[in-house]
Amino acid sequence: MVAKVAWTRGAAGAVLSAVALGAAACSGGDGTPSGAVSSAASAVRSAGEAVSSAASEAAKAAESAAAVAKDKLADVKNGVDAKDQVTLGTVTTATDGYTTVPVTVRNTDDATKSFAVQVEFKDESGSLVDTVVVTVSDVAGKGTGQGTARSTHKLSGTVTAQTGTALRY
Repeated sequence: MVAKVAWTRGAAGAVLSAVALGAAACSGGDGTPSGAVSSAASAVRSAGEAVSSAASEAAKAAESAAAVAKDKLADVKNGVDAKDQVTLGTVTTATDGYTTVPVTVRNTDDATKSFAVQVEFKDESGSLVDTVVVTVSDVAGKGTGQGTARSTHKLSGTVTAQTGTALRY
């Protein structure tokens, strides 16, 4: 752990030295940083704040969607695990900017059943960015049913989908 801390301090020192040298190189004749360096630092700070704010809003939206999904699944009475009876298709972005994925359910029971399927949308790093519950109603015994999961908000970047909880009832 000591070696890691020392390396981190050394790296931080190198970065600070580079920034100081860059500022000195771009200073006016009186030794003060030029407007370009000050503007660049301000732009970097503003961009960082915007990214942080967007990430925070995305996390809040995902948390809210997860809470709604949990409530919907809790409303299902006498549901049995049916995750292995769900297949998700190819994730696409619709023209309105929302992300969708086809959901196919296979009813292995003899009687007509309905399904509640939680679909989790994740970003490139695997972080949850949205979750929805799709209901596929009245699937005939030994038959299949179709539905479409649609994100609750516009998602950007590469998005994948996976089945969270799936209940047959």
